[in-house]
Amino acid sequence: MRRPSPFALAALATLALLGSALPAAAAVRIKDITTLGGMRDNQLVGYGLVVGLLGSGDTMRNAPFTEQAVQSMLDRMGVNVRNMSLRNRNVAAVIVTAQLPPLAGRGQPLDVTVSSLGDATSLLGGTLIMTPLMGGDGQTHAVAQGAVSVSGSSAQGAAESYSQGVPTAGRIANGAVVEREAPGSFGPGGSLVLELKNPDFKTAVRVADAVNAYTRQRFHTRGAHEEDLRRVALLCPPGVGATRFMSEIGDLTVDPDVPARVVIDERTGTVVIGEDVQISTVAVTHGSLTVRITESPQVSQPAPLSGGKTQVVPSTAISSSEPKGTLEMLHGTTLKALVNGLNQIGLKPSGIIAILQAIKSAGALQAELVAQ
Repeated sequence: MRRPSPFALAALATLALLGSALPAAAAVRIKDITTLGGMRDNQLVGYGLVVGLLGSGDTMRNAPFTEQAVQSMLDRMGVNVRNMSLRNRNVAAVIVTAQLPPLAGRGQPLDVTVSSLGDATSLLGGTLIMTPLMGGDGQTHAVAQGAVSVSGSSAQGAAESYSQGVPTAGRIANGAVVEREAPGSFGPGGSLVLELKNPDFKTAVRVADAVNAYTRQRFHTRGAHEEDLRRVALLCPPGVGATRFMSEIGDLTVDPDVPARVVIDERTGTVVIGEDVQISTVAVTHGSLTVRITESPQVSQPAPLSGGKTQVVPSTAISSSEPKGTLEMLHGTTLKALVNGLNQIGLKPSGIIAILQAIKSAGALQAELVAQ
């Protein structure tokens, strides 16, 4: 049997450690695995202009929308430039995006991201002028303005250019102010719904049982029931506000059930195996054929005064080798046993991914295989 390769040991050493050191399940807080129904972020987007650039803005010839936006902005300020040709390079058209958190009130600051839309080379040193940010309902929910912070940089000369990061995108911390509250409300009482971030029937039942055990002991009433694999309905006890009730049950702990799943990423060679993954007993072998081609050109030197020419004669040597393949019995009822079985074969991460895919095709992998 071949010794396990260092690549295979490095890829699976962490999994083996987790399988032998961690307990079967770890209790987590309800607030960490659920969200309150209806309480979600909202996407905001707007079109604006960044001014004050040092010759790194849009070229008006290649980005006509920038010229139109500048003309419209100056018109609103009482400056008529409709019949003039603008050729300045200190303005850039940008798309401004932001996240509107739930229950955001008027006047609350938001962080915004500014991204170039035209052919500007850098937004460094620019200032975003007042830009309305609209939501999916077409209403203006926030207004953004401020100096753009850019982490990337670039420089270009006659024969060489330099670029670090992305200088055509930046952020403005607290650069937007909420003008209209997002739809939705959080009432002082009534029914509430918890939504699981990873829907599962067993996890939903455990969340409902944990809440009921707490409410029976504290309020002598039942406070939750599971609706499906994703939702758990809550009922605030009499005389208790929704805010206080959510703060109390959010710290209750449960053991979430994790589905048997294997996630592989062939691009990076990453393999993540869930705790409940099992493999039926199978025999596995994995080998590779190596073909080596060696070019050794030689010089052909004719005899003196023979009238011949010195030439280079090609010489090619081709050899092939295929390591001896051995069948290994692979099975695992626990994560530790599965990792130990894969380590016995001694493969690189790419080989482990190929074997897992083949085992899945054979019907011996009792888990969901997710390829990214």
